[in-house]
Amino acid sequence: MAPVTERTTGPIVAAAATISIALISYCFYYNKSDTKTTNSKKKKTSKPKPSKKGLVDAIGNTPLIRINSLSDATGCEILGKCEFLNPGGSVKDRVAVKIIEEALESGKLSQGGVVTEGSAGSTAISLATVAPSYRCKCHVVIPDDAAIEKSQILEALGATVERVRPVSITHTDHYVNIARRRAIEANEFASKHRKADCFDGKEPEQINDYGPDETKQSSIFSSDCTGGFFADQFENLANFRAHYDGTGPEIWEQTGDRLDAFVAAAGTGGTVAGVSRFLQEKNRNIKCFLVDPPGSSLFNKVTRGVMYTKEEAEGKRLKNPFDTITEGIGINRLTQNFMMAKLDGAFRGTDREAVEMSRFLLKNDGLFLGSSSAMNCVGAVRVAESLGPGHTIVTILCDNGMRHLSKFYDAKYLSQYDLTPTATGLEFLDIK
Repeated sequence: MAPVTERTTGPIVAAAATISIALISYCFYYNKSDTKTTNSKKKKTSKPKPSKKGLVDAIGNTPLIRINSLSDATGCEILGKCEFLNPGGSVKDRVAVKIIEEALESGKLSQGGVVTEGSAGSTAISLATVAPSYRCKCHVVIPDDAAIEKSQILEALGATVERVRPVSITHTDHYVNIARRRAIEANEFASKHRKADCFDGKEPEQINDYGPDETKQSSIFSSDCTGGFFADQFENLANFRAHYDGTGPEIWEQTGDRLDAFVAAAGTGGTVAGVSRFLQEKNRNIKCFLVDPPGSSLFNKVTRGVMYTKEEAEGKRLKNPFDTITEGIGINRLTQNFMMAKLDGAFRGTDREAVEMSRFLLKNDGLFLGSSSAMNCVGAVRVAESLGPGHTIVTILCDNGMRHLSKFYDAKYLSQYDLTPTATGLEFLDIK
């Protein structure tokens, strides 16, 4: 029996040793795993707490994407800064935050105050979006030829809206000038601590046959109103600074030393000025360009040094400030913001090119863009053609098409101006 015992003891001892090693390995592994988990938990708890700014922290740092169809067609890297991904849906969110924060810091605006603005849409929407974050309200005066959905968005955001007929900026009843007056009225109301409406109990004046809504006025200029502040997006250099301090540096970081050119249209001029000045201070070899819609004088100013359009030179007077279906871009005067721009040249874009470009990008890239964004992409292709293949070009995708459904994306509206899109490719830009 002894031999049998000797034979069985060896395997048993070996098995026991194997099990012991396995148990030790098991314990070591899970102890190590627990340590990793504990360390991981420690790392998570050491993360900084979320900022208390809320919505405002989501503004900026937008992605820079390759627009594949245009890049492949031109041989350049054409990149779009996706500003439509800001919370308020446009590049103007940056401007709204800068304007309000600077006004609060300077004491020109206080919590409980009313921010007023004359806007064709996007800036007003951004102001209405961010104003509650600063415990302020928003009152907007908008031209009645702007897409109706913009007014609807503003009202949904809690702003009060006055729609007025478009007139020359020199007219006292231009929507910008009316907005300026509303801020003065709010300040007068606050200084008197009135509990009636801000029009001193009188009937509100008729403005181009449009009277302000008394219910809305009283809801804005309430008894606890602390005053008014006119945002003045065209002349307020906070607009320029928003892009010089934010958009420009972001583009620089996202492209590194690969950037050759930047192009954008201008309305107030803040975007093209802030970005162009920052980029050229970083690298003088970066070329910056303007793309301008029909009727605007900025193309002439950049290329010829004079501010006039062909129609004005012939002594004609346009019914509207500029003859284009695009919104938010084009102007017939120099603003304080635009004068800060550093530009190397300009291109003229047409309404047809903008319409066709918007449909081309929707079909080929899935990009549903607004009219100014489409015009910017027209400009990007023009720059690519000018510089030749192998260059990197950045433009701004200002907003998406949701705010342009009743005009820019409406077949019936476009047919009235013979702008029904028909292109199958980029032949509208002479690219086959």
